[in-house]
Amino acid sequence: MDQKGHVLITGASRGIGFALAREFARRGYPLVVTARDPEPLAAAARSLKESFGLPVLDLAEDLSDKGAPLRIATALDDRGISPHILINNAGFGLYGPFLSIPPEDGEKLLQVNISALVALTRLFLPAMVARRKGGVMNVASTAGFLPGPLMASYYASKAFVVSFSHALARETAGAGLTVTALCPGPTVSEFQKRSGMHQSWILRKATLPAEVVARTGVDGFFRRKILVVPGVFNKASVFSSRLVPRSVAARMVEKLQG
Repeated sequence: MDQKGHVLITGASRGIGFALAREFARRGYPLVVTARDPEPLAAAARSLKESFGLPVLDLAEDLSDKGAPLRIATALDDRGISPHILINNAGFGLYGPFLSIPPEDGEKLLQVNISALVALTRLFLPAMVARRKGGVMNVASTAGFLPGPLMASYYASKAFVVSFSHALARETAGAGLTVTALCPGPTVSEFQKRSGMHQSWILRKATLPAEVVARTGVDGFFRRKILVVPGVFNKASVFSSRLVPRSVAARMVEKLQG
């Protein structure tokens, strides 16, 4: 990965996504950044260009639209850009009992958190395998190791991302690629606002800044780690989740989130 090809980052206008963009730019990588809202995305791109003096292409796309991954791939192909690194960061949560979530909102969550992630990986991975360099970072969560009452679909979607990343890492082990699942815990970002989780005790205790999460994730990616969990508390949480029966873990999470 010494030849610095483009890094494509989804959900890059703010939070962990923007911090990841800054971290790769700091290391000299040209960027393609995407997000659903054009104005914040354009502002983020301008900031990155001014700070690092590197090429930054912004493509506004809403990944809850099933056609968005292919439109991104087509736009890059038209420009002769084939990303060396894909960062599947875009994702969101919905807070509340499963039956209180409107079905259309639940479907959008699964589309963004799972389907778009898989589609983008399928679109860009073949070229990485062909050149035998690069890789994929999927932003999951410590939530992916637990059942999540009051955020059932979000927790389950992140469990998918963790499992998918491990399997993909195994399948591409001989291709010279890196596949990393970055699993932050509660992070200081706008996630709470969009998910409606400002009521949750768990996210009120968010302590790690997005910049720390991003730096830890990128360091882990370049060390070819499959699983990166930033923060001592989060590492302990993931380890302990393997020791607690899932029925007990579900009651604990429900109490903490309530």
